[in-house]
Amino acid sequence: MEEFFKVASVNEIPPGGKKLVEVDFLPVAIFNIDGKFLAVEDVCTHDGGPLAEGELEGDEIVCPRHGARFSVKTGEALSMPAYEPIECYEVKIEDGDILVSVD
Repeated sequence: MEEFFKVASVNEIPPGGKKLVEVDFLPVAIFNIDGKFLAVEDVCTHDGGPLAEGELEGDEIVCPRHGARFSVKTGEALSMPAYEPIECYEVKIEDGDILVSVD
């Protein structure tokens, strides 16, 4: 059974916004894309850089170090220098809280 951790409330992250949290000792970036909350591991697969420090453009996060782009919906690497996807995590909303599972 998956374990979910409360990471924020929905009103903490406005549409188009992001927040860096820690879930079970992992850095996780939470995004609000048009009211849908998504979570990915906050580590660029190119060089291990922090993705949450980059710009969110639509549903893509741009790594601030070398410009690699990733889909926050699927984790797919969309541009070089990254070619491996990032890890995506399950998100659910309960009573206005954002919960994430990293299982």
